[in-house]
Amino acid sequence: MLQQIKLTNFKCFEAQALTCAPLTLLCGLNGMGKSSIIQALLVLRQSFGSGELKRDRLVISGELADLGTGRDILCADADTDTIGFDLHSSDIAESCSLVFDYSRDSDRLKARKNPFSETEDGETRDTWSGLPPFGGNLVYLNAERLGPRKTYNLSETRAELGSLGTRGEYAWNYLSAHQDDRWDADDQRTHQQHSGARLLDAVGCWLREIGPGVHLEFETIMRADAVIAGFSFDRAGDIKTDAYRSANVGFGLSYVLPVLAGLLAPPRGSLCLIENPEAHVHPKGQTRLAELAVRASLAGVQVIAETHSDHFLDGVRIAVRDGLVQPENIAIHYFDRIDGKAAITSPQLDADGRIDVWPAGFFDQHEENLARLLAPKP
Repeated sequence: MLQQIKLTNFKCFEAQALTCAPLTLLCGLNGMGKSSIIQALLVLRQSFGSGELKRDRLVISGELADLGTGRDILCADADTDTIGFDLHSSDIAESCSLVFDYSRDSDRLKARKNPFSETEDGETRDTWSGLPPFGGNLVYLNAERLGPRKTYNLSETRAELGSLGTRGEYAWNYLSAHQDDRWDADDQRTHQQHSGARLLDAVGCWLREIGPGVHLEFETIMRADAVIAGFSFDRAGDIKTDAYRSANVGFGLSYVLPVLAGLLAPPRGSLCLIENPEAHVHPKGQTRLAELAVRASLAGVQVIAETHSDHFLDGVRIAVRDGLVQPENIAIHYFDRIDGKAAITSPQLDADGRIDVWPAGFFDQHEENLARLLAPKP
């Protein structure tokens, strides 16, 4: 598990260390650096996965993160022409330190310090090679996920690789291929109404926490390399409806499905990066989604989520209050700017789910709005 990420001269961070936990929440106003933390992990992943890191190159523009060239990622306050990444893990004693030389117009930066450099026999000696974010299983879902469609792409290769797609475009494909996958009965992600240990059953149960009475419906068309996806509905005492195409149901269910798959499918030891998991989901569903994120972390999947939702935060706090998770297994970071520079405050939770410090702007808008509504009119 990642314990700490330190960035040097990367985007808005001149020198910033960030502590990580099994579940880490990145919160704050827009444009304050939350996404930069995730992007740092993604450029390291795509550099390693493409083999470029072994050849001493950092890939700035790739499939996971397309950040432009060197001038787009060098911190404006940098006093050296280098960009650095330092990672600490609970799995190994040695930290992982990488330093790259700045090049204004290149989307490949040359490594100055790189433990992944290929040796003369073509091997890499670094012990981090099998660990996220470099090796191992990584799930990344960005904020711009694929909305409702008449059909979704079918790919046997993507399914075998366990890929959901960065936009969740292969989530239906994955569920179609892996619907009968099973995990241990004591997996913390198992829903109380989950009748079996199948992945598809678990996704369906958690989906009904988001939208009561919702059922997944899909059909694979192998000759067209497509999945026809949809939803049906029922309530107690009602007759189940026919299946509706996802394009006729709205954004919420289609948007949250990849998030459910991303939290339920990965095996222990995986790293799950999710931007705005709450998007298009109503407040109750956001709170329940936070519980699933907690349960995924208890099942050994490290989750780093960027969120703007006080309901999602409250769901995590309730999980602590109910004793589902210990407060030390949750990290909360609030991103702001002080004197024009990026700054991070890290509120702490106690065993009752209470937060020790509330920086200005940290999920306080509801109270400010309420105060204005209750104030006497001028």
